[in-house]
Amino acid sequence: MHPVTGILFGIGAILALVFIGVFLSFASVYIRALVAGAPVGLMELIGMKLQRVPGGLIVDNRIFAVKAGIPVTTDLLVAHYQAGGNVPMVVRALIAADKASLPLDFKRATAIDLATQQSGKTVFEAVITSVNPRVIDCPSQQQQQQARMTIDAVAKDGIQLKVKARVTVRTHLERFVGGATEETIIARVGEGIVTTIGSAESYKEVLENPDMISKRCLEKGLDSGTAYEILSIDVADVDVGENVGAKLQAEQAEADKRVAQARAEVRRTTAVALEQEMKARTQEMRAKVVEAEAEIPRAFADALRGGKLGIMDYYRMQNIQADTAMRGSIAGETSPKSPGA
Repeated sequence: MHPVTGILFGIGAILALVFIGVFLSFASVYIRALVAGAPVGLMELIGMKLQRVPGGLIVDNRIFAVKAGIPVTTDLLVAHYQAGGNVPMVVRALIAADKASLPLDFKRATAIDLATQQSGKTVFEAVITSVNPRVIDCPSQQQQQQARMTIDAVAKDGIQLKVKARVTVRTHLERFVGGATEETIIARVGEGIVTTIGSAESYKEVLENPDMISKRCLEKGLDSGTAYEILSIDVADVDVGENVGAKLQAEQAEADKRVAQARAEVRRTTAVALEQEMKARTQEMRAKVVEAEAEIPRAFADALRGGKLGIMDYYRMQNIQADTAMRGSIAGETSPKSPGA
């Protein structure tokens, strides 16, 4: 045998062994897909191996989809896996939506799957909720754990009502991507309950017709812009709370009383200050009287020296003053000072 022929024969044998080894490594997956009617090319399997994509996972889910009558290519499944998506959940969601005659294509299913990655939910749950509506408590379980057991509102007559409601929702697949979540539904329903009770003339109206809460909340279109469609809002419980109106009136009356007391205290303080001022003025006037009285003896002396007042006039005035003092002492009064003293 020619040396070149031997070399070529050896290379061919090595390539044949490599091909047989590669084929045997993918034989089970290749044959499984071929038998199931969802054939996958050997080069596709090799490409998935090189891209570190689990070929068995992709092929098995494609088989499930094809068996359910959903045409999904291998490239689409590989691309969604590489994007971080959950391929089995997407396929299960597509199958469930197809069986329930829901309009869900592969592109929207993968978008929902990627949108729910951080929420702890799956696209399959979204489809199931669209088929079988779920019930949301209002207040939510998280709010109830924070000791907020009811939605509280006050009617126009001042009576507080405590309400528990249950909201039946269905997933709206077309609005799921970018739509508001359950928290928004709960917040809007709570706002609707407060508004409805607050507009009631009396708490008795709400107790007699609890369905008025459901009707008014549904009329507001609370599911607008959310990922859900509200089917019904049911009032589970209504309890009468405090008389908030009377309590507020009592607090207002107490505040008014304190204001009145403060104003009265201001007036009293002003009166006391005015009284002290008048006393001071009285003392000032008395001081002036005493000062004026002190000038009388000097005036008498000047009158005597000037000859304007005789000695007999002086004694006559002294007698009059003595008589006046006597009469005052008999009456119990203090005798006035003598002008000439």
